[in-house]
Amino acid sequence: MELSVARFFAPDAWWPGMSIATQKEDRHARLRELCAEMLKARRLIVVSNRGPMEYRLALDGQVQARRGAGSLVTAFSPLMREMAFTWIASAMGEGDRRVWESNQGGAIPAGLAGAKFSLRFVNTPRRVYHKYYNTFCNPLLWFLQHYMWSSSYTPTVDSTVHDAWENGYAEVNRSFAEAVVAEANSGSGPVCVMVHDYHLYLVAGHVRKELPEALIHHFVHIPWPASSFWELLPAYIRRSICESLCSADIVGFQTHRDGHNFLQTCEEFLPAAQVDYASRSISLDGRQTLVKAYPLSINVEEVRHIATSPRALEYERQLRTLPGEKTIVRVDRAEPNKNILRGFRSYEILLQRHPELRGQVKFLAFLVPARTHIRQYQRYLEEVQETVKAINATYGTPEWQPIHLFMENNYIQAIAGMRFYDVLLENAVSDGMNLVAKEGPVVNNSDGVVILSEATGAYPQLSKGALAVSPADVEGTMQAMYDALAMPAEERRRRREILVEAIQREDITQWFQSQFEDLQALVR
Repeated sequence: MELSVARFFAPDAWWPGMSIATQKEDRHARLRELCAEMLKARRLIVVSNRGPMEYRLALDGQVQARRGAGSLVTAFSPLMREMAFTWIASAMGEGDRRVWESNQGGAIPAGLAGAKFSLRFVNTPRRVYHKYYNTFCNPLLWFLQHYMWSSSYTPTVDSTVHDAWENGYAEVNRSFAEAVVAEANSGSGPVCVMVHDYHLYLVAGHVRKELPEALIHHFVHIPWPASSFWELLPAYIRRSICESLCSADIVGFQTHRDGHNFLQTCEEFLPAAQVDYASRSISLDGRQTLVKAYPLSINVEEVRHIATSPRALEYERQLRTLPGEKTIVRVDRAEPNKNILRGFRSYEILLQRHPELRGQVKFLAFLVPARTHIRQYQRYLEEVQETVKAINATYGTPEWQPIHLFMENNYIQAIAGMRFYDVLLENAVSDGMNLVAKEGPVVNNSDGVVILSEATGAYPQLSKGALAVSPADVEGTMQAMYDALAMPAEERRRRREILVEAIQREDITQWFQSQFEDLQALVR
């Protein structure tokens, strides 16, 4: 999950001389038209591991509903009141399973006021889900796609992994596909199926066999590495993943680089596939798959509304009282790919080289513990906490603490911190997008400077306004921190304006519009 709440940058997606507000209004109107066109011709089915609603059991045994967490739910929130569609997701807890049982696996109306969508749960046995999620999806696939394995030592694909593939990942994907087919058969007319992320790579292949006329779109939220990284997986696994994705009409990625890597991967591992780099398409078994880039973005108005809420303003007031005239902020899940340790190391070097900054600069780190039941994540979280303690013990004084670590899932508090940063550090070693780099500039009131890793999906869109760093370069990141803190006010303002314009131009409405336009073009 990203903490927050776009097609590849194309000059024809906006018009010079037209105000951002006019462009936004025009895009909203166009999106509503596309939604109407989509529903007129096909029913929409959205598929993801984690859904838009969570049902929990209260102390009295009653089921309580609340909106789900995650960037995908936030991204789809504008459509939840615009379109009547069905969302298929995993039953994550006892409350979800209770709802699944009471509805005998059928779709249920959403529990959000004004929402038009329905929800259908996929309920898999706990042991199967554990193999799928905790053995294959995250410790293996997520690490591989973020370039996080040290191939001399990891991963080790033993019998446990082979079993997790067949009796976990493959089985859960089949269950999702069966739910899609059941939902499609519950009504009349063709369907459009939009599948999301790395948890469900096999869904498209199963659905295509049962619903040959379905329009299938699969969007991958995380990076797609070069084909050489996929060689770490057994041939039958990587071939199954590629073949299934090539059953979709469109496979979308965050960046053109990810899409190019996918084309190369299919060319390498699917001998029968015809890969056309000019048209960015793959032909296999008589079907053409388009490979597109749709950089995920944010709902600018919603983020700004949250940032000016009474609760956020109270958090801001409290955070501003912490000693230090200048403020460095980072907001991240505590995951290895976020490169948190190198970020703190760079800050430590800054304090060593520039003692005049001690007592003058505070570092606010808003981190959300993630997947702590997985050993690699727990170990990384412990290293982060130990590093913060060491830096504070070395450089801190009774009046001033170098790093303030907020280890909790408190999005409003993090947004409040971003309102007054002088430097926002997002130095991930690999990141599908990094929405924090887009949220920060639109809520910041201090003309803060964004330091952004070149390895993030957000970098191609924000490179003209951010300070670029190589994620492994702690010396360069330290220098970027110093340059940002010392940057003249006029240059800070100029850079922030560039960022805000780019983010507003390619917001979440543009992200949806570009996908729906491409889907509509296939059926005209």
